[in-house]
Amino acid sequence: MQNRIDQTFARLRAEGQKGFIAYIGAGDPDLPTMEKIVPALEKAGVDLFELGVPFSDPMADGTVNQLAAQRGLEAGTTLKGVLESVRRIREQSQVPLVIYTYMNPVYRYGFEKFLRDAEEAGIDGVLFLDLPPDEDCGEFAVESPVHRIRLIAPTTPPARIADLAQRASGFIYYVSQEGVTGERAKLADTLAEGVAGIKAVTDLPVAVGFGISTPEHAAYVAQHADAVVVGSAIVKRIGEYGKDPDLLEKIAAFVRPLAAATKGKAPSAA
Repeated sequence: MQNRIDQTFARLRAEGQKGFIAYIGAGDPDLPTMEKIVPALEKAGVDLFELGVPFSDPMADGTVNQLAAQRGLEAGTTLKGVLESVRRIREQSQVPLVIYTYMNPVYRYGFEKFLRDAEEAGIDGVLFLDLPPDEDCGEFAVESPVHRIRLIAPTTPPARIADLAQRASGFIYYVSQEGVTGERAKLADTLAEGVAGIKAVTDLPVAVGFGISTPEHAAYVAQHADAVVVGSAIVKRIGEYGKDPDLLEKIAAFVRPLAAATKGKAPSAA
């Protein structure tokens, strides 16, 4: 069976559209609610989800996503629990799902066992935030149909970009800003140049994230990349509305214009 990530990007390419990717904290505010958030945001226009496994020391994340991880941990979320939730999500949705995680939970779970269980649960890709590609060998060199997403930063040298692209599958995640995750008032001036540099060495789709928080941002990024990633702006609202009975509709209402802008249905200004 073809990976759902490949199917989705092939469909988007055939339709002449760009993808909208939403990052949410797994288990934020709890796993049962997350299982409702995914289909609700899929209906609002999300093409692919990144599920952030909560971890006590999320070094790459800003305050908003750190608080989401804390809420997830306080709700008792574990990596095993996230995979069980994914199995239940698969009963109602075939949207691509990517696990976004630090290595500690995976190492404790067992690397090979994690990839096997992730595949069986219905995970399509994994992004290991703190596993350097140079160390991605030995016990970590496990063959799996689960795509290995790679991060490329604005500071990554050209030779390194080519090496990372060769090691990647599914899509490339281009980090548009230096620093940690979080909303920004303005996008980096080097974004278009950075995406072009990656596209020069790979045919994989390029998704751009970090700092994107408005429809105008999304429309601008969609002019250059194959997909737009919005995380902190969504996570912030899940934190604000977590106990609200209208949580699903409120975050769906926030996501709709972002997804529409990605599809070219809003003004495109940076």
